[in-house]
Formats: sequence, C-alpha cells, structure tokens
Amino acid sequence: MAKGLDTLYKNQSLLYKYLLYILAVGLVVYFFPKGGKFKYEFQKGKPWQHETLYAPFDFSVKKTPEELSEETATIRREHIPYFSLNDSLLLQSKEDLSLALADLKISQPTLKDTAQIKRVLFNVLDSIYSRGLLARNATENLGNSLYLLQGNTASLRLVSSFVSIPELLPLIQAQIQSPIFKRQAPFAEELLLDVVVPNVVYNKDFTEKSLSQAINSLSLTRGFVDKGKLIIAKGAVVEQDNYKVLLSLKSEYESVLWSDANYYIILFGYTLLVALVMVMLFLFLAKYRPHIYRDNTQLTFILANVVLMVLLTTLVVQYNETYVYVVPLCILPLILKTFFDARLGLFVHVLTVLILGFVVPNSFEFIFLQTIAGIVTILSVTELYKRANLFISVGQITIVYMLGYFSFHIIQEGAINNLQWLVFGLFALNGMITLFAQPLIYIYEKLFGLVSEVSLLELSDTNSKLLKELSNKAPGTFHHSLQVANLAEAAANEIGANAMLVRVGALYHDIGKMNHPTYFSENQITSVNPHHELDPLDSAKIILDHVTDGIEIAKKYNLPDRLIDFIRVHHGTTQVYYFYKKAQETDPNIDISLFTYPGPLPFSKETAILMMADAVEAASKSLKNPTYLEIDAFVEKIITGQMQANQYVNANITFKDIELVKKVLKGKLTNIYHLRVTYPE
Repeated sequence: MAKGLDTLYKNQSLLYKYLLYILAVGLVVYFFPKGGKFKYEFQKGKPWQHETLYAPFDFSVKKTPEELSEETATIRREHIPYFSLNDSLLLQSKEDLSLALADLKISQPTLKDTAQIKRVLFNVLDSIYSRGLLARNATENLGNSLYLLQGNTASLRLVSSFVSIPELLPLIQAQIQSPIFKRQAPFAEELLLDVVVPNVVYNKDFTEKSLSQAINSLSLTRGFVDKGKLIIAKGAVVEQDNYKVLLSLKSEYESVLWSDANYYIILFGYTLLVALVMVMLFLFLAKYRPHIYRDNTQLTFILANVVLMVLLTTLVVQYNETYVYVVPLCILPLILKTFFDARLGLFVHVLTVLILGFVVPNSFEFIFLQTIAGIVTILSVTELYKRANLFISVGQITIVYMLGYFSFHIIQEGAINNLQWLVFGLFALNGMITLFAQPLIYIYEKLFGLVSEVSLLELSDTNSKLLKELSNKAPGTFHHSLQVANLAEAAANEIGANAMLVRVGALYHDIGKMNHPTYFSENQITSVNPHHELDPLDSAKIILDHVTDGIEIAKKYNLPDRLIDFIRVHHGTTQVYYFYKKAQETDPNIDISLFTYPGPLPFSKETAILMMADAVEAASKSLKNPTYLEIDAFVEKIITGQMQANQYVNANITFKDIELVKKVLKGKLTNIYHLRVTYPE
C-alpha cells in the first residue's frame, strides 16, 4: 500500500492535488461550528447600515456573560449562611465542669462553698448556651444575619444576638462578680473557658446547597421581544440596549437556522465558500508560484498550516471565545515567509483569516486586527537567524494588537474606564506563543525537507564536515566555490534575490568534483593533465558526471532539496564544448548530446545567478592581466552566450536583473584582478 501511495504521489501529481484540495476543504468545514450565520453585521457605537429590522419571531433577550457574572457575584456576596445548633453541648459542658470542680476540691482541700460555686457557674453556662456561642472566626465573613437550623426548621437570626468568642471572656467576668469569687475568680474563669464549646456551628453542606440553588434559579434572560416588534431602524446607532437585543436575536437566529431540516443546505453553503477560498489559493500558486504548485510536498505543507490554524481557532472558540486572541495566527505568515516569500505568506494569511471570519465573534474586528498584524509580521520579520530579530518583531506585533483593540474599544464604548485588561494579557500571551516559531521551523524542516535561513546559516559554515572534505580532496574546487559564492551573493543582493540561499548553493554546487578532483583544472598542481590520456568522450563523461555525483553526495549528507537544485541546474543544458570540438576532429558527425549536461534549466533568480557567476568565475582563470574593456567584453560574451542558448527561459529573472548581475560581476572581477591606474615612472 505504501508503494502505491508513493506512486500516486510522484506520478499522479494532478490527482494528488485534487485529493489534497478536497481533504483541506472537508477538514475546514468539519471544524466549523455547527450553526447558521446571522446575515447582518453590526458593531456597538456604529450606525445600523441595513434596512429597518423587525423581530422575525418571538425570542428572549439574553443576559450578557458580564451581567450573569455580576449577578452571580451579588448572590454569593449577599447569600445568608446556615448554622446548626447543638443542644446536647450544655449537658456535656455541665458534666465536664462538675468533674473539674471535684478534681479541684481534692487538690485544694481548703476550698469552701463548692456547691455555691457550682450553682453560679451552671447559671453562667445556661446564659451562654441559651444565647448560643458561635464558633471561632465564624463572624469574620458574616453579614448581619444568619439562618439557624434547629431540627427541621431554620430561623433568621441577627448575628449580634449570639455570643462570639471575643465576647466570651467579658461575659464570664461580668457574671461571676460575687463575694464568693473574690479569691476564686481566676480559677472560675479558667474552668469555664475549658469546658465551654461553641454550640452554633457553620453548616457548609446546607449553605453550599442553598447557594447552588440560588445561582441555578438565576434567570438567563432580561426580557422578551414579540414577533414584529421594531428592533432597530436604518441609520440608528447601535447602543447598549439594542446591541444586547441584536446579540440575542443573532444567537436565536443561528440556533433556529441550524436544524435537521436545513442542516445539509447550510453545510453546502459553508463548503462552497471554503472551496472558493481554496480555489483562490491554488490559482495564486499556479499562476505566481508554479514551482511551489508543482511540488506536492510544499503544497501539502501550506495547506496543513492553514488547516492547523483553523483547527486551533475553532477549538479555542468552542472552549471560550474570550480567548480567541490567544491563537498565534501570525505564526502562519512568519513561517511561510521563512520558507517561501513575503507575498505568499501574506496572501495565505489573509485567506485563512477570511475563513476564520465564519468562526469567531465580532468577525470584522477580528479580520481587521489579524490582517494588520499579518502585514506587520511580513514587514518586520527579517533574518530570523539573528535571535534578537524575532523578539523585536513579536514585540511590534503585540503592540499592534493592543493598539487595534484599544481603538475598537473607545469607538464602541466611548470611554476607557471599562477596558478589559484581560484582553491585553491575552495579546501578551499570544506574543509569547509566537516565539515558538523557532522550534516549529526546525520541526517543519525535518518533516517536510524544507530549508530556512537558520539552516542556511549553519550550512554556510566552511568548517562543516562536507565542506571540510571538499577542501581536503579538491582544494582548487573549494576555492572556486568560495569565489562563486562571493560573486553570487553580491549579485543576489543587487537584484533582491535570496542572498543567503544563493551563497550556500554556490558553496556546495561543485561537491561532485570530489570523486575525480584531478580531472578538473583548478585541482591540478602539476603540468600533467590526465585528460591527455583519455578519449574525449570519456573525458566529457567525467566532467558531466560531476553533477550527478554531486547530487548523490548531497543526498548522502542529507542536504535540503533546495540546495540540491543548485547542484542539478548550475550548468543547465550547456555543453562541454572543448571536448566536443576535440572529438569532432576524429568523428565530425558525433552526437552533441553526449557532451551536453542533463539539466534541468535554472528555474529561479537564485539558480540563474549561480549559473552566471559559476561560468564567469571559472572562465576568468584564462584571463592574463586583463584591462577594464577586456573584463567587460568577457562577461558580456559569456552571459550573452547563455541567453542565446535559452538557459534562462524558465527563470523568473528579467533583462534588467541580468544587466545588474553583469554590472556586479564586472565590478567584482575588477577588484579580484586589482586593476589600477598606471603610475608614471
């Protein structure tokens, strides 16, 4: 089965794209919330732009989450707790007091009138327990009253009618002021404090049950609207009251609309809209990024990221729509710009945000903020291999989110005193999650075989294992590659191509020469040329094979496909002309295809630049003390010959770009040969 899928993937590219398209549309629609879409867009503080709206059916005006939260908090704050009265504690305390007095009589034989003392202390206990003694700290969170449970009945009592722990000692002292206690007062107080136990205790279970019932009985609506009643007139400002009515109508409309009878009709509508968006993406790629469109891996990568962002946003909205701005949507354009280009990243981001407009609340506000943030991401994120750049860019994105939300808030509310600071915290959290882009880029590189600027920077290290091997086996080729890299990088900077990519591609483009280094002139350190002993056809084969050898070596060292492309196309379909002419001396009718590189032709600005720089640098070794005019004519001859051979017909490079590349190459060669004015003797 795996082999069959591989065949489908490689040989049935168009069919794979159809399946990928259908799968992407199906997944996005599947993740959509199950509900219809209210046909009116509105914002608080903005005029009603649609026709005058009357209630299409009877519906209740629902309270907002803020109102329900406030009412719940009020219920909790004003709820009266329940306490239980334990009548058996009085008898137990009296028994404990009697035993304590008996022990005291034994230890102090001189103690008189114990019966009288006992009677007085019993009276004190009766007075305390008749009022009720509250448990320690029970009054800290109480209001003015509580419910006292006695058996199956509950009575409302004032808290002040009970004895609290702080009041206990003063009460005891006041009641034992008697001549018989002149000497015994201290031990009498101690005895009472030891035996008194609170008989009014907080009943947690009953209180929480009562509180739960009160909260559950809270009404979720704040009114009722009859069918045909005017909701809002055209041009009227959407204010606080009619805004709540509109929200309730929207909720009721979407829930009524999504029924078994029209489930498939609405689903069909969603599918058409998502399919239309996906068609726009495929058309954009086919017209403006054909090399990405042809690459099923890259196409899968782009669609997988779109579906992932839709999934994350949908899950967050279903959990709690308040947290919708936690989803780091700006990771999408950031990653796409890293692997492809800014235009593609912004286009895909905007299409994804349009899809999410069906999912999120306040879709206009969401689309506006996310589009602006995506633009800032594209404009600010550069050179991700520099660690500080990502932090700076994320900071800018977060500030844009906050400013955008603040602007919408003051437009809608007309004040700043009720800002929801939680939303600012969500934006900050969004920024922190966006920093996860760095490890995510690394994961994507391994999963999809892509290459980022960070990887390019690592591969450009000349101390890497492969480049070290090249410098040891073929030092001349290594030096040639360095020179080509410098030329190509300068040219790429001049025309706005990816300078880092073309530099790294130049460093590796000739690694195939390691297999037979001495057959290439730059590695020959003596006057002996091994080609003198070979047939021209064999010599040509060795030269031509350095391309396929390089591809094999690159795959062995797991170089990314984007770098292997430079190895594959850096000679295009040009000929090893020297050996072809030599072979014609013995066989005038020899087939020129035997001396032609297999190609393909360069297909991008970067690969075209490498082809020019490689040919110019290699041929420049034949120049002996050139002048400015000789270098100018030399560069023109080589690149014009390549153009006449149609080597750049597949590359998105203009004549203007080619002229700029020529100018850079001429200037660099002038510097290499240290041309200077002739000084007088």
